[in-house]
Amino acid sequence: MIFQAIAELIAERMECDAADITMDSTFHDLGIDSLDTVELLMNLEDKIGIEIELEQKVTTVGDLVAFIESKKQD
Repeated sequence: MIFQAIAELIAERMECDAADITMDSTFHDLGIDSLDTVELLMNLEDKIGIEIELEQKVTTVGDLVAFIESKKQD
């Protein structure tokens, strides 16, 4: 569910196909810069209903999914 939400938001923002986004996709390869990341996280917070404060660097979609899932369990 988290992965799907992230993939949909990235696809919408970057005008690409969500099916092309994998857990191993890097934000750099997807053309996402730091400003895009901030906006993506704000939209993701609204979509999944939890506050996301990145305490570590995430480079792939999978890193972000794992980070969010670890916070949901806290």
